[in-house]
Amino acid sequence: MAYLLLVFTVLFWVGNSVLARAIHLEFPPVTLAFTRWSLALVLILPFLIPRLRRDWPIIRAHWKIILLLGILGVACFNTLIYTGLQTTLATNATLLHSAIPVVILIISRVFLKQAVGARQWLGVGISMTGVLVLLTQARLEALLQLEFNRGDLWVLAGVIDWALYSVLLRYRPLELGAFTFFGITVLIGATALLLPALIELYSGHMPQVTSRTLGTVLYMAVFPSILSYLCWNRGVAELGAPVAGLFIHLMPLFGLLLSVLILGERVQSFHFAGIALIFVGIYLAVVSQTLRSIKPVEPPCKN
Repeated sequence: MAYLLLVFTVLFWVGNSVLARAIHLEFPPVTLAFTRWSLALVLILPFLIPRLRRDWPIIRAHWKIILLLGILGVACFNTLIYTGLQTTLATNATLLHSAIPVVILIISRVFLKQAVGARQWLGVGISMTGVLVLLTQARLEALLQLEFNRGDLWVLAGVIDWALYSVLLRYRPLELGAFTFFGITVLIGATALLLPALIELYSGHMPQVTSRTLGTVLYMAVFPSILSYLCWNRGVAELGAPVAGLFIHLMPLFGLLLSVLILGERVQSFHFAGIALIFVGIYLAVVSQTLRSIKPVEPPCKN
């Protein structure tokens, strides 16, 4: 069951990007992020309020790191992804997500001084080459002239943001319950997005409220926001973080399939080249090290 829950988690995340691309002409990105998280907050608020009252002393004592994580993980990440999806394909966005484990590795080495071996650095180089293939669409002239797709750069900024958030999670207060932490970061993120969303609306970028857009926002509030969180936590609890983390590598596969089925996007040769390089790099830099660290469970002795 844990494996199935983790598969659903990744599928919900991919659905978020694909559907955001589907309504990118009807719903401006900042307003979409604000509406999604505000609706999620309303849905969890009855369960969150008593926990906030109980854990308020912990929140007040650690407000700086909680505030930073709420802004990075909730306010910034999806807003950057939605902004990128205004001008890039959902296929590109989900493929670029594959670089998250490698970016985490780089940030951990640079800022936390964690040891990184030659094999891992080789993997980083190969994976980043794959990212460049996607950003330039395998065109050398685009690399030489730095003519990247603007949307891809926004998504790449979101990838870096999520990697930084993931690294900083080690500093969150462990005595704060998981659901309370999730809820307070959603509250912070939705509040931080209020003013930017109002500015976006004031500038004339009004959303088109239809049954299609409302259904999409409702999906975003329930599935990638709330249910994916619950499924992910259950999967990590049963299988452990090293194994659960490997499931993020299903995103490119699901992204390609959903982008073709729902959006009718065309898969081109540079997509396959980019994803192949990213996967090879991830295996060398992250997966092989993770699998090596997972100790097999010895079978019980038979009497």
